[in-house]
Amino acid sequence: MVASADNSTAAAGAADHSPNARILAAAQRHFFAYGYNAVTMDDLAHELGMSKKTLYRHFPGKDAILATIIEGIGRQIRLELDAVLDNPRISFSQKLRAMIGVIVPRLALMSPTLLRELQRYAPRIFQRIDELRQRNIPYVFGRLFREGIADGSVHPALDPDFAAQFWLQAIRGLSHPDVLATTRLTPAHTLEKALDLFAGGLLTRAGRKDYEKLFAH
Repeated sequence: MVASADNSTAAAGAADHSPNARILAAAQRHFFAYGYNAVTMDDLAHELGMSKKTLYRHFPGKDAILATIIEGIGRQIRLELDAVLDNPRISFSQKLRAMIGVIVPRLALMSPTLLRELQRYAPRIFQRIDELRQRNIPYVFGRLFREGIADGSVHPALDPDFAAQFWLQAIRGLSHPDVLATTRLTPAHTLEKALDLFAGGLLTRAGRKDYEKLFAH
């Protein structure tokens, strides 16, 4: 744990037409549409109308490009989640709904095939994705759980730090390529199912009622 497929990285600067921004936007489309192995520096240079030498002047290889894309998506997700959590005008369930709206489209970009390829052929990038999860999930969900306890939506006996770590480990395990191959779910569908199961034991009666009303459709 990453707006839609078009431009999560370029979204931070929609008017940025610099060579780096063009390279990242084109590479993001290719990686998320065709996977890691199918993308070559030759293909990117051809699509961008530049020489491979020029492309290498900006990035030393496709791993560096993909790593930059992943970092950009991670930063954008964190900014948007912080904005949701900082909004005092919406309820716990509305924040939860908004957070899912931020996270799921980014997860939809990460197909099980892409994750499997990263695990095998680009382990440093695969590890970086996991590091971003470990840094962000406990923080944002810990904040959310504390707010839920404060407004009566979450059971007061809940330990928010433990719950946030529990949620992190659940997502790490369920989104592992081997597990996705067994469940036959995408990372996005996995998150939605895990959240519904998790929320069942997390919320008070009032919190569950509000949650079901918002997520019914």
